[in-house]
Amino acid sequence: MTKIIFMGTPEFSVPILTMLHDEGHTILAVVTQPDRPVGRKRVLTPPPVKAEALRLGLPVIQPEKLTGSAELVEILALQPDLIVTAAFGQILPKELLDAPALGCVNVHASLLPKYRGGAPIHQAIMDGETETGVTIMYMVEKLDAGDIISQIVVPIAETDHTGNLFKALSKAGTELLKETLPSLLRETNNRQVQDESLVTFARNISREQERIDWFKGGKAIYDKIRGLHPWPATYTHIQDENVKIWWAEKVHSDVSREPGTIIGIEKDRILVKTGDDIAIAITDLQPAGKKRMLAEVFIRGTGSKWSEGDQFE
Repeated sequence: MTKIIFMGTPEFSVPILTMLHDEGHTILAVVTQPDRPVGRKRVLTPPPVKAEALRLGLPVIQPEKLTGSAELVEILALQPDLIVTAAFGQILPKELLDAPALGCVNVHASLLPKYRGGAPIHQAIMDGETETGVTIMYMVEKLDAGDIISQIVVPIAETDHTGNLFKALSKAGTELLKETLPSLLRETNNRQVQDESLVTFARNISREQERIDWFKGGKAIYDKIRGLHPWPATYTHIQDENVKIWWAEKVHSDVSREPGTIIGIEKDRILVKTGDDIAIAITDLQPAGKKRMLAEVFIRGTGSKWSEGDQFE
């Protein structure tokens, strides 16, 4: 029986771990990130993969950093035949990559060589892509640069956001790994070298990327809003206050105003001018110091201080 170590952290990785267990594979250990403080009360919370591993009765290892750690020695001592990773969140040192006889494989949420890095789902939506997918690949020292074993395409609808695409890609990745494992374990699988001329990157989202630039076109702003929904969400400023924009719609507008200007306040949405003829209709927001709310609630209440002609920075 092939001995596997699984490495993953967020909810994306959970169905993959569950599938490996349910398929009867021997999972020596589950490696995940340490517990972290979550929420305003900073409650120490285990990552989703740890919770699932404990439910399945699997041993858990949580290194703060793998390189040079006691946990790395512990993992190597288990002598796995194969390491499977899915959104683990740390770089694997060379000695670990070289250890398993069948190698280390990663379930990556993009169609490599596009979108190497830690935020491929966010970036694909923000870039207005109409499709993405999942790649199973061999891991090497260079980030997401290993040979491709298998891929599956997943369409992106215009109303999709990172939250639901996250779930769709997790499901697709689970099924793809399930289909790929038999040939991988028999070492009869294909492998394809990535075309370096087609490489793009999707680095972790920065605070600056979350800010809305109203001089951009309406579609680009809409894609950013859905690409950063439900986390970490976009933000903007008005009247010296920070406002999170959780969700919005696109609407045609031929109004000639400065980008960022409020050009209409309706019953359930706030229309904002962009850099072209596609306006953004805000439907879900969070003013500074308040809870997230629908625009309709905001307009009925404290939203009265915003008027047509006011300017988002």
